Order: sequence, then C-alpha cells, then structure tokens
Amino acid sequence: MLKKIMVALFLLLAAPAALAHGQGAHAHGAGLVAGLSHPFGGLDHLLAMVAVGLWAAQKGGRALWLLPATFVSIMALGGVMGVSGVALPGMEMGIVLSVMAFGLLIALQSRWSLHVACVTVGFFALFHGVAHGVEMPLAASPWGYGFGMIAATALLHGAGVLAGMKFRQVILRVTGGVISMAGLGMMLPLLG
Repeated sequence: MLKKIMVALFLLLAAPAALAHGQGAHAHGAGLVAGLSHPFGGLDHLLAMVAVGLWAAQKGGRALWLLPATFVSIMALGGVMGVSGVALPGMEMGIVLSVMAFGLLIALQSRWSLHVACVTVGFFALFHGVAHGVEMPLAASPWGYGFGMIAATALLHGAGVLAGMKFRQVILRVTGGVISMAGLGMMLPLLG
C-alpha cells in the first residue's frame, strides 16, 4: 500500500515540474510581492526549501537555525550573481538535484556532520539563488524583490522546521522519500 501511495505522490508532484520555470523572466510582477511569491511558483524551489527545514529539524540542535541561515545567505549571494548576469552551467539540474538530495538525506536520516551539511546546503542554495536572480523581472525593484525572496525562503524553511519537529521519524523519512522521488520526476524532462 505504501508503495502505491509513493508512486501516486511521485506522479502528482512530478507532473507540474516541467512548468516550474517555463514562464520566462518577464512574466512575474515587480518588487516585493513578486519576490515573496516567486519561491512558491516552482515546485522545485518549494520542495527544496521545505526539505532544508525538515532536514534541520531532523538533525536538531544548532542545525535548526544554521542550515536555514546557510541556505538563505548563500541563496542571497547567488541572487546577486544572477542579477549581475552570472549563470551557472546546469543550473536547472542543480536545483532538481537539490530536491532529490535533500529528500534522500531526510529519508536516510543522514548523520552527516553539521559542517558537511552546511556545505551541502550552501552548494545547492547557490543554484537556487542564481536562478532567482536570473528570473527577476526587468521591472522589479531589486531590493524589494530580493527581500521578498529571502523572506519567503525563510518562511518555507520555518514551515519545514516546524513540520519536522512535529513529525515522527517514520513520517519524516517517508516524506523525505516522496520529496526525493518528486525530484527524480523533475529530472526526467531535463534529461529528455
């Protein structure tokens, strides 16, 4: 039964993934509202950011604040890079891999050191940040958009932390598996 649920969730989550970034850089609004809404518009960003919070809660201790703070800081740096015209090779693949990796780390109840966990989160945050910066609408206020993007990301991390603190480990691990499978589903269109 669990296998059927996982397959159904995989298909449900993977279907909209192809549309996550296809709307173009100019289709969003401008400023604070656009920045606040952007992380919620792509399933890949949404799942990765919640997963960081879930993983932080699973690790506990200083990870509760350090993993989200690392993600937000490096994502902001990546956003500045993206606005400046820097693009990372394989940017979309890096984002999708982050969904798979974070989900898998939760599912396997990773015991990586906090240092290695922060480096991993920071590595993937850079891809997310550059993508957010590249996708910023030309008419947007960079400060308003950036602040909105950071606030929304922190909110998603916080939601993940709170959920992770409430879930039993078995639920948390199954959730991680579903997130990882969703990432795999998002990767298929990129490979084709």
